[in-house]
Order: sequence, then structure tokens, then C-alpha cells
Amino acid sequence: MLHPELANFDQLPDAANVGVQTVAALFGCKVPTVWARLRRKEIPEPRRFGAHTRWNVGQLREALKGDAI
Repeated sequence: MLHPELANFDQLPDAANVGVQTVAALFGCKVPTVWARLRRKEIPEPRRFGAHTRWNVGQLREALKGDAI
């Protein structure tokens, strides 16, 4: 079953934020790889919302297109 954020990713506004599982699915990797890619500055920096770490949808779309982070 697809994570709801991933299933609706194309309909999300650029200002929306998604979790690490969605980022992993978008980049075709596992969650630990997301953190490794973040340390290597290969994906956009996430934001903290209380206890949650979330990535901006607009920034992820740019990164997926191969544009500069």
C-alpha cells in the first residue's frame, strides 16, 4: 500500500511538507539512505516541526528534476 503522502504527491502544493518515508520512496531508496544523502548534501535540508522532520515538496520537486539544491 502506498503511503498517503506519496499517493497524493502530485496534487500537493509546493508549500506542503512530507516525511522521510515519502522522501525515500521518491528517491527510490531506504530511509537510512535518505539520511546519508542528506549528510552528503544530495537532497534538500528538511525542517523540524516539533518532533517531526519534514521536507518541503517544492524543494523535493526541484531536486528530483536535477536542479540545484
